[in-house]
Amino acid sequence: MLRIALPNKGRLSEDTRELFHDAGLEVRSSGARALTASLGGEFEAIFVRAQDIPEFVADGAADVGVTGMDLVQESGRPLRSHLDLGFGRCRLVVAAKDDSGIRSVHEIGTEQTPARVATVFPRIARDFFAARGRPVDIVPVSGAAEIAPHLGIADIVVDLTSTGSTLKMNGLREIETVLHSSAHLLTAENGPRNGDPSRAQELNDLVTALGSVIRARGQRYLMANVPRSALADVRAVLPGLNGPTVIEMADEGHFVAVHAVVSAATIYRTISQLRALGGEGILVTRIERLIP
Repeated sequence: MLRIALPNKGRLSEDTRELFHDAGLEVRSSGARALTASLGGEFEAIFVRAQDIPEFVADGAADVGVTGMDLVQESGRPLRSHLDLGFGRCRLVVAAKDDSGIRSVHEIGTEQTPARVATVFPRIARDFFAARGRPVDIVPVSGAAEIAPHLGIADIVVDLTSTGSTLKMNGLREIETVLHSSAHLLTAENGPRNGDPSRAQELNDLVTALGSVIRARGQRYLMANVPRSALADVRAVLPGLNGPTVIEMADEGHFVAVHAVVSAATIYRTISQLRALGGEGILVTRIERLIP
């Protein structure tokens, strides 16, 4: 049984549990504060801090882990991503006070006066500025880096943002994006338990299950009866994965049934176009899993 390290709290934990639940791997634990649990009776989960998961996976304490790629890069441990889980999206950015006059990374710090940079990601920040030849002194903080310039602790921050609103609210201006991050399904470079074939198959099954749920999100299954004479136009409206499925109706008459997977973002327009082509009996349902 694969041992999977999952975040123990926060939004990342909530989104991870929801994904595993939708994949039929519900968390079954003895209590809300339990440190281990069963995932649908198929896998064992251990709950640890998101920032510790790269270490647990790299050292073999867990076969698989779920955490953000920003934390993986900060850890410096060699890990392999098997799947982008599509949540926890954010950017790590360089930001300075609005009134600092700094508009470029190349304006940060001098040999005589290195810039002080506050960040929760000292390894990433140090490498980033070193690669650009900027002299800086890293000021590690445990959180709330955006307040550092106002307290005189630092001149610059390297901090996570999703929309940039928190930085703006604190009078900071984004200078450059250091990296983009999201939650990933990770293993050590050589896979779980040093490439054990049975565990490799378990990992493949897990990737397929989670991937099928992610792929289904934002998609809808549409069924409609359309005039046989309009099929060419209907195919243009319903490209689907490999074009719509066309099914003869019992009376083999004027109408045929078409089924297709369509984007939820375009479903309103798709229905309007089908009705204009004479479509009727239109039914739209959610999709739980989608395996191409």
